[in-house]
Amino acid sequence: MEFIVNKETKTVSITKEFAAGLDLVWDAYTKAELLDQWWAPKPFISRTKILNFEVGGRRFYAMVGPDGGERWAVQKYTSITPKTNFKFFNAFADADENLQLPGSDWNFDFTDQGETTTVSVSIYNESLERMEMILASGFTEGVKVQLQNLEELLATLSASKRAA
Repeated sequence: MEFIVNKETKTVSITKEFAAGLDLVWDAYTKAELLDQWWAPKPFISRTKILNFEVGGRRFYAMVGPDGGERWAVQKYTSITPKTNFKFFNAFADADENLQLPGSDWNFDFTDQGETTTVSVSIYNESLERMEMILASGFTEGVKVQLQNLEELLATLSASKRAA
């Protein structure tokens, strides 16, 4: 995994290669029943309340802690090119979906390499202060655990698919 923080451009870049085909990796990023199995770093869980994966649609979800505390966020889809790229605007929110601005723009690129798929994510923050706050809150470690969760889920799903 490659993880690069560029404070000058207020951007975080993440690149990860997965040992799974494009269809499966795309589904893991775009379907609530799969997203909720890996998006939150353990011991947190992800709980999607709304997912409308289309331009103008959104995902409204909570990261739920072991104590039951919820941290809500909204991802508003701004662009989708099936199995190649999607973009969303992300902001924290309250349980009533009121956004806490500023937010960040996320860009996901998917590269099919046959047996593997590379996902490149670029996260642009509207403010350096927000980016530094998120990084200080354990974002880097959380992403590493999150992507490990995804790697494990993809291995399980790939094995099930091969066995079928």
